[in-house]
Amino acid sequence: MANVIVAFAKDTDSKNFKNILMRRGFNVAAVCNSGAQALTAMEDLGNGVIVCGYRLGDMICEELAADLPSYFQMLLIASPSKLESIELPDNVISLQTPLQTDVLVSTLNMMLEGVSRKRRKSRDTVKKERSDKEKETIKKAKELLMERHHMTEPEAHHYLQKCSMDSGTGIVEAAEMLISLNSI
Repeated sequence: MANVIVAFAKDTDSKNFKNILMRRGFNVAAVCNSGAQALTAMEDLGNGVIVCGYRLGDMICEELAADLPSYFQMLLIASPSKLESIELPDNVISLQTPLQTDVLVSTLNMMLEGVSRKRRKSRDTVKKERSDKEKETIKKAKELLMERHHMTEPEAHHYLQKCSMDSGTGIVEAAEMLISLNSI
């Protein structure tokens, strides 16, 4: 589940937003009053969205936005006059007060989906190179399948992939399981 951090200078504002979001099913992982607290929470959580006001206890939203980790986005809640006076980076979306709950919820859902999609995309682009030992394990499992079940190499590879997906493990772990089961 994606993380939401609520950060406002006033405790009452923080509590109100936390209660609204939790009633709508969001995981409010942290409530903060200062930018330093928010940055620490973001580092601990790794990804998500911070919902905050224009001013926090120790900094304004522009300073916080400049230090946002790459897998966090900011949802800024502020008056129209405050929003006109600042330039927002790409990872910040703003909503004007007075605020409708449905607009808050739909915007936050959209942002969390974007964070999740960005995270998945970066994981997919970083392909891990297999070690020689891992390659050998996969090869041994395929040879076992080919020998004992009269499969072709592509059939054995496909079978390993299917086992991997069905068990929710990597192909190397699936190969290790298959080898250990066949050595009994």
